[in-house]
Amino acid sequence: MTTWHFVRDKLRASVPVILLWVLESEGSSPGRRGFKMAVAADGTFQGTIGGGMMEHKLVEKARALLAAGQASLFLQRQHHDKTHVRDQSGMICSGSQLLAFVPLQPAQEGLISSLLLAFSRQRESRIALDPGGLRLDPEATGEAGLTFTDEENWHYTETLDQRPVIHIIGAGHVGLALSQQMSLLGFYIRLYDNRPGLNTFLDNPFAHEKIVCDYENIDSLLEASENDFVVIMTFGYRDDKIVFRRLLHKHFYYLGMLGSDAKILTLMRELEAEGVSPDSWQHCFVPVGLPIYSKTAPEIAVSIAAEIIREKNRDLPTGRSGLPLAE
Repeated sequence: MTTWHFVRDKLRASVPVILLWVLESEGSSPGRRGFKMAVAADGTFQGTIGGGMMEHKLVEKARALLAAGQASLFLQRQHHDKTHVRDQSGMICSGSQLLAFVPLQPAQEGLISSLLLAFSRQRESRIALDPGGLRLDPEATGEAGLTFTDEENWHYTETLDQRPVIHIIGAGHVGLALSQQMSLLGFYIRLYDNRPGLNTFLDNPFAHEKIVCDYENIDSLLEASENDFVVIMTFGYRDDKIVFRRLLHKHFYYLGMLGSDAKILTLMRELEAEGVSPDSWQHCFVPVGLPIYSKTAPEIAVSIAAEIIREKNRDLPTGRSGLPLAE
């Protein structure tokens, strides 16, 4: 959400901004729908719409418009290949993007502050954009996205509460490293531990919520939806087992547990001996993380974050064929 904070701060300082906003993305375009970049009249900028030559050109265009006092909203198509005569981005990754140039003036600082307030409270709302400008649209229904007839008749809505939630159960050194990594990726972080005086719990600046709890009651304390991500990494094997068993019956987008292959095998054998069906954990990621030979806490955090990204984005179109570059 740093781009919106940047916009608010600039408007509050009476500095106009142009917001570059990806409304539509196709193929292997480097910036997906919803990507934003704010360019301020003082020359500073924040965010990204995909990077590379395309981004550089559009930032320079926004700066020129600000210098000229341009205050009109308009759309621009960018094609990332050499086959189109017009609107080439200069990139060759294939695909295309439709971007909006959205001028924002100091008088709109209140609107941006309202948007940020709704976001900070994890309150689901919609923001709407059309030729008339930007506004909050909390009453909007239906699927978010772009409806386009022509450049004078289009409407775009985006769900404000798009920040994915991760529940990290265990606030040790790996929990701290994972909190930092998932914060960089824009996740809302809920951190749990049964040790109230733990320094890596108290001093974790990345968690949005910190919950001291009894792991025996974790299933009733953990308010999570089927879209949430859960990673278990408690202080010891027995606590891992307690938490894992308590959460097996819940439906999450992702449930993983940290541990060696030997530890996981032992735990599964114990659960099976206690009457827990192996079918109940087939959907879980145990051990958690991609097998990249990670050893340190930051490396383990990267392996877990990479696996979560893979699962979160699994159904997104990439434009990649999966074929080798050469036979």
